[in-house]
Amino acid sequence: MKEQQWVEEAWSQITAKLDRTSKKIGAWFPHVSVDGTYECADPHWWTAGFWPGQLWLVYRETKDESFKAIAEKCERQLDDVITGFDRLDHDMGFMWTLTSVARYKLLGEKDSRRRALLVANLLMGRFNANGNYIRAWNPWFEGDENTGFAIIDCMMNLPLLFWASKETGDPRYKAIATRHAHTVLEHFIEEDGSVHHIVNFDPVTGERVEFVGGQGYASHSAWSRGTAWAVYGFALAYAHTNDHKYLQAAKKVAHFFIAHLPDDHVPYWDFRLPDEVPHYRDSSAGAIAACGLLLLADQVAAQDATPYKRAGERILRSLYENYSAWENENEDGLILHGTGHYPEQSNVDKPLIYGDYYFVEGIARLRGNKELFWLS
Repeated sequence: MKEQQWVEEAWSQITAKLDRTSKKIGAWFPHVSVDGTYECADPHWWTAGFWPGQLWLVYRETKDESFKAIAEKCERQLDDVITGFDRLDHDMGFMWTLTSVARYKLLGEKDSRRRALLVANLLMGRFNANGNYIRAWNPWFEGDENTGFAIIDCMMNLPLLFWASKETGDPRYKAIATRHAHTVLEHFIEEDGSVHHIVNFDPVTGERVEFVGGQGYASHSAWSRGTAWAVYGFALAYAHTNDHKYLQAAKKVAHFFIAHLPDDHVPYWDFRLPDEVPHYRDSSAGAIAACGLLLLADQVAAQDATPYKRAGERILRSLYENYSAWENENEDGLILHGTGHYPEQSNVDKPLIYGDYYFVEGIARLRGNKELFWLS
């Protein structure tokens, strides 16, 4: 099959399937597909932006008003989440970059701009100046102490702060984003390019206390989705700042990711698993990393771009050809075999909405549309 032919076929399959599933799902917030049906989460859940984000990606190309209407309704439903801000955590960037920032970039609607800037202020409020990190979660249960937790996923929330600085001319947002990114550089990335999911800091002194395994197999394993967040997050940080330390970090982690891929280019849920632990794939990690690799290919010198571009294309093509369910009308998900949280046995070997989103973003990029909601 010619190189571009499979990309166009994939896009056609995406638009056809979303035309069908959008009528079924509507303006809700799907999270994981169970037995073929996407289960929806509460609007305050961290994945709330990925479904409307998918719809905006397809609307951008098709101008299908039905996709736009659903995405706008999702965004309006998140207004109650903003006023109920005590339930929000660090993942505000995921949620409003793919709803309000996306709509503002595409349509110039001022109400979306106001929402995104308000949320950027809420996100800044989670910054711990003692340790120069954005605090991750709130307590999960009474007595839970995680005020010192920072997580690698938050690299993908920083674009909201970078956008807010550029949009307002106020350097405070960018300053917090860069301080958090510097902390990640110092504490999360190992010499070989592997990445920690969680680092626990003393919230008063700012000193590092410990590494925590989180959604990876162990505190010093290599959770593949965390590795993917780092590849894409640092590539985006470089795009927003021109700081070459971020570019070098993205390249270092990308080399680790690519070197540890299996033959079909789609990663296991952790790159360092003992033989006795099930080696489930995580298609979402593949899709996220592919988007980061394609951006990285555009950022490095032309003579260095091929390995990143080729790796991103191979991942996306394998997801399309080997991990999809295009002909199955009883499956809502676009790509199969995601792993949400193996240590908790949550959402294992299932389609995941964030895997679907990044797959659509990656295919759109291969079609030539390099505009990203994550970039100002």
